[in-house]
Amino acid sequence: MASNARTTTVSAREVAHFEAHAADWWNPKGTSAMLHRLNPVRLAYMREGIDRHWGISHDMMRPLEGRRALDVGCGAGLLCEPLARLGAAVTGLDATPANIAVARDHASKAGLVIDYRAGGIEALDAAPFDLVTCMEVIEHVEEPALFVSHLARMLRPDGLLILSTPNRTARSRLAMITLGEGLNLVPKGTHDWSRFLKPDEMEALLTAHGLTVIDRAGIAFRPDKGFVRSEDMAINYILTAVHGNFAGATR
Repeated sequence: MASNARTTTVSAREVAHFEAHAADWWNPKGTSAMLHRLNPVRLAYMREGIDRHWGISHDMMRPLEGRRALDVGCGAGLLCEPLARLGAAVTGLDATPANIAVARDHASKAGLVIDYRAGGIEALDAAPFDLVTCMEVIEHVEEPALFVSHLARMLRPDGLLILSTPNRTARSRLAMITLGEGLNLVPKGTHDWSRFLKPDEMEALLTAHGLTVIDRAGIAFRPDKGFVRSEDMAINYILTAVHGNFAGATR
C-alpha cells in the first residue's frame, strides 16, 4: 500500500510566493523591509547566546572563527552575510531558487564566500553544524515536526539552534496580517495565521526531537524604537535550543 507520509517540508505555494519577491530582498525599503528591521534584534540576541554558549568575549570581532553555521530558509542572505563576517563558514539553504541566485550575487559583490544551496532541509546531506539558525521559516513549511527533526539532525551534539517565529495570538494576527499585510509592509499572502506556533507548541516539537530550550525572548514593536527584545512574546519570539544531553552544561 502506498504511504501518504510526506517526505518534503517544502510548500510549492510558499516557493511561488517568495519567488515573486526575490529581486527586492536587499532593498531596505522594499518588500523585505520588515526583515531588515528585525535583523539587528535577532543578531544581538544571537551574539549574546554565542558568547555565553562558547565562553567568548563580546569584544571578539570573529567569535565564530573555525565554526560552521547553517541558516535554514536563508532568503537572499540577510543573516548569512553577518554570520560570515563573524567568522563562520556559512551554508545558506532556501527552497526558493530565485532567492539563492540573488544571495550568491550579493555575496559575490560583497567579497564573501558563502555556500548557498537551493532545496529543502530534508535533502541536505552535510556534516552537522555548530550553529543552526532558522528565522521566520517554520510557519511557512509543510510538516513542522518533520522540519524540526531535520533541524536536530543538522545540529552537532554540542551545537546551538536559534529559531524565531510569530506567535499565534490575536495581537499577532492584527500586527502581522491586518496591519502588516494590509498596509503593504509585507506582501499580501505572506502569512497564514493558523500555521503560527505558540511558544509552548514550538518547545514541545523541539523536545520531541531531543532538543531542550535553554532561553527564549519576545520581539516586540515600539513606535519610538522599532523592533526590540521584550518579555512580551505575544507577536513574535526567538529561542535557543541545544541537544538534551548538553542542556545541563549550558544553563
